[in-house]
Amino acid sequence: MGFGLVVRFVAHDATAAQAFDVLAEDALNGIRVKEPGTLVYVNHAVADEPCVRVFYELYADREAFEEHERQPHVRRFLAERGQYLDSFEVTFLDEISGKGGSAAQALQ
Repeated sequence: MGFGLVVRFVAHDATAAQAFDVLAEDALNGIRVKEPGTLVYVNHAVADEPCVRVFYELYADREAFEEHERQPHVRRFLAERGQYLDSFEVTFLDEISGKGGSAAQALQ
């Protein structure tokens, strides 16, 4: 069953938000090539809130998420993100049903 999370990040200011985006993109480059269990990992800007970013992350299962957390590119992101942020909030999600997610992965 799929496992996901949503994270809301609030950067210090617009400059910090841009630097945060660069750090996130560096992590995403590793995620794209080294994490088959990471199904979706997206950094979103929020309309009319230039200092806010929202990540949506979907994993094949909890183990895929734990493997993601062990990756060097993710560990670097986690270690360095604080310099750009005022706050962040994580909401963990357990898949019930829908289109996409682990059901789509099973069809591939």
